[in-house]
Amino acid sequence: MGEKKAELQRATPWEIKRTEPRPRAFTSQGDRSSSKPSRICSSEGEQAMRLRCVPFVLRRRSGSIFELLVCLSLALHLLLALYSLSFLHDTCPRTPLAHPGGSVRKTVRSALLGSSQPPDTATPSMAASKAPPHPARDGEPTASLNMAAEMSQEGSPKMAASPVRSKLQALFQHPLYTLPEPEVGEDDWLLQVRSKVGDSNEDSNRITEEWVSDDVGYDAAQWNGSAQTHPPWLRFHLGITRWALYRRDDPVLAPLTQQLAGQRIISAVQKPGGTQLKLVMSFSNYGQALFKPMKQARDEETDPNLFYFSDFERHNAEIAAFHLDRILDFRRIPPVVGRLVNVSSEIRQITTDRRLARTFYTSPVGNLCFHGECSYYCSTEHAVCGRPHTLEGSLAAFLPDLSLAPRRSWRSPWRRSYSRHRRAEWEKKPDYCATVKNTPPYNASTRLVDIIDMAILDFLMGNMDRHHYETFEKFGNDTFLLHLDNGRAFGRHSRDEPSILAPLRQCCRIRRSTMLRLQLLSRPEYRLGDVLRESLSRDPLSPVLSRPHLAAVDRRLGAVLRALRACEAAHPGQVVYDDIAAGATVQEAVAKGGGDRK
Repeated sequence: MGEKKAELQRATPWEIKRTEPRPRAFTSQGDRSSSKPSRICSSEGEQAMRLRCVPFVLRRRSGSIFELLVCLSLALHLLLALYSLSFLHDTCPRTPLAHPGGSVRKTVRSALLGSSQPPDTATPSMAASKAPPHPARDGEPTASLNMAAEMSQEGSPKMAASPVRSKLQALFQHPLYTLPEPEVGEDDWLLQVRSKVGDSNEDSNRITEEWVSDDVGYDAAQWNGSAQTHPPWLRFHLGITRWALYRRDDPVLAPLTQQLAGQRIISAVQKPGGTQLKLVMSFSNYGQALFKPMKQARDEETDPNLFYFSDFERHNAEIAAFHLDRILDFRRIPPVVGRLVNVSSEIRQITTDRRLARTFYTSPVGNLCFHGECSYYCSTEHAVCGRPHTLEGSLAAFLPDLSLAPRRSWRSPWRRSYSRHRRAEWEKKPDYCATVKNTPPYNASTRLVDIIDMAILDFLMGNMDRHHYETFEKFGNDTFLLHLDNGRAFGRHSRDEPSILAPLRQCCRIRRSTMLRLQLLSRPEYRLGDVLRESLSRDPLSPVLSRPHLAAVDRRLGAVLRALRACEAAHPGQVVYDDIAAGATVQEAVAKGGGDRK
């Protein structure tokens, strides 16, 4: 008996707890207050026997539970496998097995190469839904490499969606944009590559060495008479003629815009003069561009209480003006591209302008800012700041140096007073145009219709800041006008300024080509706002204009066409200046699909 007590003392607490007798059920309400558990085992021998049997019983019960769980798990896995097999059997089409180099490879190859021939073993559903092949239009892609990414999970290529026709491409293929351009004679080129001075090799080598440079920071360059050796900016300069800055299909536009957007910047100095901050950027290939930093958000309108001469200059306005000028087929604005510039490494660290360098500071939120020195918006209240070092801006290609191609600045006859109180003469005299027509050079050549072209462009952009314009001196008065400095355009989209159209309303004169293109751009298939949006989508800073500004361009185009109809009603047969040589042929083409629907 003593040994059994000792065994009970050595038992673990868990075993002792299991060996305690269970309480007896209550037999009466009186027992609930004070009741003690009764002894289940009548003798200590039975209690010891129970202690030895408890571990065996527990192990036996645990094994049974484990076996039951294993069986349930196997049953669930079996049901899941059967369900999956039945689902795949219903959804997957039965296709005959093919050799690895057979129809499957041909199907993928057809999707990648855009072949119009169907694969050898196409499914019946694909064969029934495949459209007959048709020849691709000029300028449209014939295949899409993205079709490889559109392969469905079943292994069949998706049907290719019909290509969306580009409104911009369709516009540039219209007869109005394929008119023959004037022939360019020797005197019609702004610049020409200098020919050899002599026949000797010594003279030839001397000329070639003039183009070789080893300046620090610049790329190694060795240019000669071949255009293939010239950088894009030089080819652009050599392509300027009496009639336009570039041709419609000029191949230099693509590399020039790529240069503006990505060429290494080696210098940045402030451009002297002006009311706002502008920088002259120099590239490693000796090109230069005018940089205008971001001053105003795209969805922000100019305060209506500000005068036009107190407005900010916007970088996106310069970009949009270049694209709009090209869409109107004027080609009188140098190429402009948006770019993200590092304020620290691409301006502050490489500038040699001491006045600019001392205006840099770090804002309270850690952005690097600068403001330069100018007569108006150059202070800490109007500073230009990066985020924290990245800054948006526009880069406009430089025109040839004034020492090579001098330009003349002309005061616009419809220049505003730039006063808060006084009005200009043209604002007070409705017959002001009669005075202009009798004043050289507006009494001869095409200068008057050139001014009206510029006024239409400014009205579409909402630009009231056209006080001067420039021409190349070499060409005299018989040349186009340069549409420079468009930073104050696209400031307000909710309001139009009718006074910008004063040259058109007062003179009632317009080029036939300009009028026909405006009518063409009013049609839904060539809508000006859609074409401008598509053209701007190619810029690195896209979207360049907000949707309200694009809608305002269409609204203003309607106002221009209404003004033309009013002029025609007041002066029948005297409004249009016919500048189209093959006028009848083009007019017939426009009459079929380019009439005015406003």
